[in-house]
Amino acid sequence: QAQLLESGGGLVQTGGSLRLSCVASGSIFRFETMGWYRQAPGKQREMVALITSGGSTKYTDSVKGRTTISRGNARNTVYLQMNSLEPEDTGVYYCKAGSEFSTGLWGQGIQVTVSS
Repeated sequence: QAQLLESGGGLVQTGGSLRLSCVASGSIFRFETMGWYRQAPGKQREMVALITSGGSTKYTDSVKGRTTISRGNARNTVYLQMNSLEPEDTGVYYCKAGSEFSTGLWGQGIQVTVSS
């Protein structure tokens, strides 16, 4: 059974950058879309960025212009490059294989904390 493992989170100061990685073990080729989601304390989980197998991307408005989602050449890895981080970006970030509103396959999540 396929699993997703996130890495690259941590503590960063306002204005800093982080690159999150998500590596899939097992076959995820049935999933056309990969994405990153986050859940801030006391808030619902929200979509941050999506990428399709064809390379189309979608971002939530609050991260546009400072965040890039990409896939590795082997297509079992997806990255989230986040720049100019703000305290509002703090939360648990989850990798997901599957379209935005599907059940899909989720990683366990990784903490990102942006200090002010």
